Amino acid sequence: MANVATHTSTGLSAAEIAALALSLAHLGAGPQAATARRALRGLLDPAGDPVGAFPADPVTTTLATLTVPLDGPTADRARVVAAAITEHRVVRLCYGDAAANVTIREVEPVTCLVHRDHWYLVGWCRMRRGVRAFRFDRILAVESTGLPSRPRRADRYLPFQPRKTAA
Repeated sequence: MANVATHTSTGLSAAEIAALALSLAHLGAGPQAATARRALRGLLDPAGDPVGAFPADPVTTTLATLTVPLDGPTADRARVVAAAITEHRVVRLCYGDAAANVTIREVEPVTCLVHRDHWYLVGWCRMRRGVRAFRFDRILAVESTGLPSRPRRADRYLPFQPRKTAA
C-alpha cells in the first residue's frame, strides 16, 4: 500500500489511501461506486495507463484490487471492520490461516490495506500480543465485541514504512 502512495503525486499518505479504498470497497456496484473507483484509479495511476496494460508488479496488482468491488460476504466483513475502526471497538475474528488452522481472536483493528491481490485487516492481536495482518479472504466471521480499543496511529501499523535510523 505504501508503494502506491509513493508512486503518485497526490500527496495522500498510505493510511489515507487505505481509508478511501476501504470506504469504496463495500459500496457495491452502483453508478456512484463505479465513478468513485474510476476517480481512485485516476488518483493512483495519473499516467492513465489502464491496469494490465503493462507487466504485473505489486503496484499494478494492488491498484487493480483497490478498484474492483469486493464480493458480497467479504464486503459484509469489510463493513463490520470499517465500523470497528471508526468506533475504536475490538472485533472478534474467526480466522483460518494458510495451513487451515482456525482460531478465534480478539483484535483491536487499526486499518485495512491492500497488497497485490489481497485485502488485509491490520491491528493489535490480543491473543498474540502484537501487530498482525489478517487476510480478508481468510476471515471466516467477524463481529464487534462492543469493547473499546486503544486509538492507535495507522501509520505505525502499515508495512513498507521507512524506519528511523539511529544517528
